[in-house]
Amino acid sequence: MNTLCTRILVAVVFMLLGLTNYAQNDTEVFNENAFAIQHRANERYAVNFELSNRAFVYTDEGIVYRMRQVQISHFSTLKLDLKQSVALGLMYRERAAFEDSSNEIRFTQQFNKKTIFKTLRFGHRFRSEQRFYDDFTAFRFRYRLALDIPLQGLKLDVGETYFVLTNEALFTSANSYKPELEYRLSPTIGLLLSKDLNFKFGVELRLNRINIETEETVFLNSALVLTI
Repeated sequence: MNTLCTRILVAVVFMLLGLTNYAQNDTEVFNENAFAIQHRANERYAVNFELSNRAFVYTDEGIVYRMRQVQISHFSTLKLDLKQSVALGLMYRERAAFEDSSNEIRFTQQFNKKTIFKTLRFGHRFRSEQRFYDDFTAFRFRYRLALDIPLQGLKLDVGETYFVLTNEALFTSANSYKPELEYRLSPTIGLLLSKDLNFKFGVELRLNRINIETEETVFLNSALVLTI
């Protein structure tokens, strides 16, 4: 493990500790785990299916572990060229079984563009979403800037780690509610377990309803991605 890898890992650990201390106020902490299967049908078209769950791990009641939701999603991605792609997504979220809340069906349209500078890769992602609940429909627009870099060598090989930093701005509008602004920041460490299996763990800080009354939530995320 090189010096850069060590420094980034240490920074993530300290961020975890800092967010944990910060969450001792009114901040809720969630754990979200995902398992995804990816398949590239040809050089231009790929599909992704993902199953995930979300649980409370810290609330104003203290440390808890209480399931909040499960969801399943699908994305179909069409590569336009080496650096650009478009995608359509469909998601179903089951929350009513765990708390007094509405389930959700979500449609997503996406445009993605990446640029590469030496070992750094930058990704620009634009999304529009239509979120259907029992009593209302919300429209959300998102822009995410992501940076990822291999932590050993010039490219990522099996058994090596990589670092991803994403930050995202979101705008949500619905007839029944005032428009809302959100911001998300997430550092993630990934490990390429094999050429077909990838594991990721990260922390995400979400600032919700910034233009109304800011609410902070922290997510401890993990994902296992299988390519077939």
